[in-house]
Amino acid sequence: MNGADLLFVDELSVRYRAGAFSRRKDVHAVNGVSFSVKEGETIGIVGESGCGKSTLGQAILGLVPVTDGRIHFKGTAGNEPRARIQIVFQDPQASLDPRLPAWRLITEPLHIQGGLSNRELVERAGELAAAVGLRPDHIDRYAHEFSGGQRQRIAIARALSLEPALLVLDEPTSALDVSVQAQIVNLLLNLQATRRLSYVLISHDVALVRHLADQVAVMYLGQIVEIGAAADVLGQARHPYTRALLDSVPSFEHPLVSTPARAGELPSNRNLPTGCFFRDRCPSAATGCEQPQVLRRLADGRSVRCHRAV
Repeated sequence: MNGADLLFVDELSVRYRAGAFSRRKDVHAVNGVSFSVKEGETIGIVGESGCGKSTLGQAILGLVPVTDGRIHFKGTAGNEPRARIQIVFQDPQASLDPRLPAWRLITEPLHIQGGLSNRELVERAGELAAAVGLRPDHIDRYAHEFSGGQRQRIAIARALSLEPALLVLDEPTSALDVSVQAQIVNLLLNLQATRRLSYVLISHDVALVRHLADQVAVMYLGQIVEIGAAADVLGQARHPYTRALLDSVPSFEHPLVSTPARAGELPSNRNLPTGCFFRDRCPSAATGCEQPQVLRRLADGRSVRCHRAV
């Protein structure tokens, strides 16, 4: 993909407190993350639960305040929500109002903006429904009358209603049956090709990321520890955490999922480790790991937060 940069995240950090009256230390959810996404490109954000990938997606959308850093969209800096960035959530049923027919669900963002009659909204809903593979007669039904896959199609149609340039896909297939997941993946690929969409794909599903992503960013404790072309990162990982994460993916030969690191608990994101964040869980820890690690660009173009990576 050789398009212009659409999204540039620059040293982004997100910290927050557990409650308004809490005396506990701040939660360091995202810690100095930088990456860019070109027009028509997909970046996959992967990492174990609690690594900060969902908070990162929310920050891009303007749903959580940014503590430090900047988000540039189409060359303009700012952290406020943008109409041309939309989200598709993990659970379509939870994100759809059961009191509204499908045509209202699909056009809810347009309804909020105002300026269109109900007849125009119904017409637009029919066009969007067709774009995601739903029949015109579906738009008068309610969410409970649809299958899980159909509900996710409605959610995708709603995200498309404001003609976004970028979609944040937060675990878009994890709540669906395996038989339906491939259909949604193919739909997303088709929409990307026909509408020149860019995706930020947040997922723990390495197979999904491998299928959809052009580049991959691996997160650990709020930091990116490895980022580069998907084929490189997923094919021959350079960071010890990336290797451990990939080794934990079940296969026919190794169906049991192992812990993506050596023995030891995930460090607290209230008291961040000194030096390499992964040091205490890393099977390859050595002298030098006690020092702060920076993302270093390697010869193949990827960047790795490990002084031993070559």
